[in-house]
Amino acid sequence: MSWTEEKVAKLKELWGKGNTASQIAEIIGGISRNAVIGKAHRLNLSAKIKTRAATSNESFNNSVLDKNNKSKKGRRNKFKSLIIEKDFEPENPKTLEELDENSCKWPIGHPDEKNFYFCGRSSLKDFSYCKLHLLYAYQPKGKKEDVTDKEEVPEFIEKKIKSA
Repeated sequence: MSWTEEKVAKLKELWGKGNTASQIAEIIGGISRNAVIGKAHRLNLSAKIKTRAATSNESFNNSVLDKNNKSKKGRRNKFKSLIIEKDFEPENPKTLEELDENSCKWPIGHPDEKNFYFCGRSSLKDFSYCKLHLLYAYQPKGKKEDVTDKEEVPEFIEKKIKSA
């Protein structure tokens, strides 16, 4: 099978209209779908058409990005509301065995020490920590302060603790 100028012109025309390679092969006749794809590629026509799979993948990727943006915004808003709140429940010291899914899992002390325990306050939904320890663990972008000493508490958290 050889590509005549008439067949090439017909290929360009049908490809530009958005026909599939199978449809073009059927219309021109005497050539396979793969021959159409190969010739379109050699003529640099392949960039002008999107397959159904490519468009469905593109819409899928866009929907995933939209969902990620929505979840990030929701998480950021939850954090902002925590900074505004001033009421922190008292600590409820628990050992590792006493922890459940609703307990704050913030460790207090060092595991080798005898008086080591976990905070034990009720944790927030979708997080492992209580309101106060969430402020330590998840700092908003641009708000992180350089802490040189591990025992040093960032100023905005220190204010929260004093106001509690």
